[in-house]
Amino acid sequence: MRYAVLGTGVVGRTIAAKLTALGHETVVGTRDPKSTLARTASDGYGNAPFAQWQASHPAVRLVAFAEAAAWAETVVNTTAGAASLEALTAAGTDNLAGKTLIDIANPLDFSAGMPPSLSPVNTDSLGEQIQRAFPDTRVVKALNTMNCEVMVDPSRVAGRHDVFVSGDDPDAKKRVTELLMSFGWSAASIIDLGDITTARGTEMMLPIWLRLWGALGHADFNFHIAGTRASA
Repeated sequence: MRYAVLGTGVVGRTIAAKLTALGHETVVGTRDPKSTLARTASDGYGNAPFAQWQASHPAVRLVAFAEAAAWAETVVNTTAGAASLEALTAAGTDNLAGKTLIDIANPLDFSAGMPPSLSPVNTDSLGEQIQRAFPDTRVVKALNTMNCEVMVDPSRVAGRHDVFVSGDDPDAKKRVTELLMSFGWSAASIIDLGDITTARGTEMMLPIWLRLWGALGHADFNFHIAGTRASA
């Protein structure tokens, strides 16, 4: 399958590398490929410039958002939440129409400094905003409640732990579930929360996740929902 990963940060790189390792054709989308490749400094989190990462992942092309979305069968949004709608607008409504869009972004608001707050929150979510802005795209919120290394390798966390999916389209959620299982998630660990409005809940897990990260001093942890599930 052809995947376009929008965003050149560590989450996008990790997802793109995993998809490529699984045999999928993968491109990474960015606003300005020439500018992205020209960067020589590490980012604010200490990650090497994208050109250095790409040198060790030569099968992954870097292209503009619109080209990436037009080429792909499935799109993965790993852009910063505050910039996601702008990035997806640049990708193009027509290029996204009819496609599954896996939204991993979180609407973190750094305007008041650290730790960030959420915007939107409570009565809306970034996942819903994306679905409203692109009604012909099948948006599925997933993987946004954990570190990117755990996303693609759940065995980094001992024992059972869970990943959530939210979305309006059952077929799109089925496809995303199959992808998650190829990443190493068991069927029992994938919890379908319901329609896209349930993305509010998973996005609101980020404040506690950030504080756990600070308290534990590492990111190899995740949430596990204990208890008996209702029968389907």
